Amino acid sequence: MSQAFVKESDEQWLHEIQPTMNLTAQIAKHFREIHFGGNWTASSLKDHLADLTWQQATTKVYSLNTIAALVYHMNYYVSSVIKVLQGEPLDAHDKYSFDLPPIQSQKDWESLLDKTWKEAESFAILVEQLPDKKLWENLADEKYGNYYRNIHGIIEHAHYHLGQIVLIKKIILQADKV
Repeated sequence: MSQAFVKESDEQWLHEIQPTMNLTAQIAKHFREIHFGGNWTASSLKDHLADLTWQQATTKVYSLNTIAALVYHMNYYVSSVIKVLQGEPLDAHDKYSFDLPPIQSQKDWESLLDKTWKEAESFAILVEQLPDKKLWENLADEKYGNYYRNIHGIIEHAHYHLGQIVLIKKIILQADKV
């Protein structure tokens, strides 16, 4: 195993390259890293959401989505593709991807996070179990493209919204200091 891109503290390598790891295992690893840490950017969803209260997560900043809405939105697609990976038909509609149930307590916020973490791990396990050749088959319908495109799209989507979450969180924390 070769290792590259050492983290500042030497306690964890950002990338562990295992030559025997198949492509789906590498993709699942990449997906886990954006959620739970250890990626090349050293920035993960779990780390950035760990210290947020439900009030902060539901604070509206300018015309931007709330952090809670972004978390729900990101996980909406993960949840939908989990079902496809389990053999069910694709049943996802963009118009529902921001239909966040009300978050009115810390318990509500933690329930959303717990669901997100559990489904992220389930998604990663299902991706790991895919044979590499399945990546080149269409996901549900030709118009959606292949599994590879969709799984990487979910990872790219997570990075995109993580960037938004980080910026919104900074604005909220700065306003809390004033």
